[in-house]
Amino acid sequence: MDWHAFLDFAGATHDNGRITQLGDAALALQALETGAVAIPLSHLGLIRFSGEDSAAFLQGQLSSDIRELNGSRIQLSSYSTPKGRMLASFLAFRQNDDYLLQVYGNLQAAIQKRLGMFILRSKTKATDGGADLACIALAGPQARSLLAGMYANTTLSGDFTQSNTHDGIVILSQQGDVFQLCLPRTLLASVWQALLQAGACAGSTAIWELSQIRSGTPWISLPTQEEFVPQMSNLELIGGVSFNKGCYPGQEIVARTQYLGKTKRRMFRMQASCSSIQAGQHVYSKSLADQSAGTIMLAAPSGHGEWEALVVARIDHLEEGLHLGAVDGPALQLLPLPYAPE
Repeated sequence: MDWHAFLDFAGATHDNGRITQLGDAALALQALETGAVAIPLSHLGLIRFSGEDSAAFLQGQLSSDIRELNGSRIQLSSYSTPKGRMLASFLAFRQNDDYLLQVYGNLQAAIQKRLGMFILRSKTKATDGGADLACIALAGPQARSLLAGMYANTTLSGDFTQSNTHDGIVILSQQGDVFQLCLPRTLLASVWQALLQAGACAGSTAIWELSQIRSGTPWISLPTQEEFVPQMSNLELIGGVSFNKGCYPGQEIVARTQYLGKTKRRMFRMQASCSSIQAGQHVYSKSLADQSAGTIMLAAPSGHGEWEALVVARIDHLEEGLHLGAVDGPALQLLPLPYAPE
């Protein structure tokens, strides 16, 4: 079953892979905070690398240490230009001998093509991993116990781990109370129904993005390509950058930024009362006037006219306050992250 057919089956309103409505939005927000919410990740793509040289090839392209992906670990990673600017961010994991990179769907084709250009004589092949796999997120404080009830013989370890069920489902444990079930497409409808019957609430793409904002997980999408070096998105703080591996595109810039301590911008979680916030939108401070003090990486509504966002902003302008869209725009309030961004 392809995504379009499944989303119609599930009763979702969707546009180019993004689910704009699925179930009751207010109930889904409440479930994210007190229960469990299930979200089809139709807006994300998968790039699969198969072949004996896959690990070595990816080790020379991505910012993380791919050698640490041993079938029980997952990791965040990124792919950059030679100038160190991120073209994409990934959640990387293994399925048997293959390596999979989860990426925003509006970037998948271009990133897969670009990486494929550098394979040359390496014994690896890049294909569309979403041709046979689909992913469903389960988030909220009851997510772990719900999964434990459904898959009694599966051990759900800590953050950034993976486990495999007897029926070929890979369960990925992200930061906090966020999980993913990556499963054969033939199981998509049956697993979805099982999640709802077990007590999960159905949610839209925005609910998943809100979970990623609250966990401080950076995701590059089309509007933010080449905007940030990895440290600006806090990627090295959560295991997405290795400083002990060999060369990869942008490595010299990333290493220089780290060792010279020149990270003037960091990613922060913020909140504003407004009608909407979009990825790629700029934020401003009064002392900079019409010069941008930061950029929205990811944003989602959090209810009652409030929006939350991950904002990559100049550290030296936090205290005076940041505003969305213009110096007289909605004020942004700083919210906590599960790790310190400074």
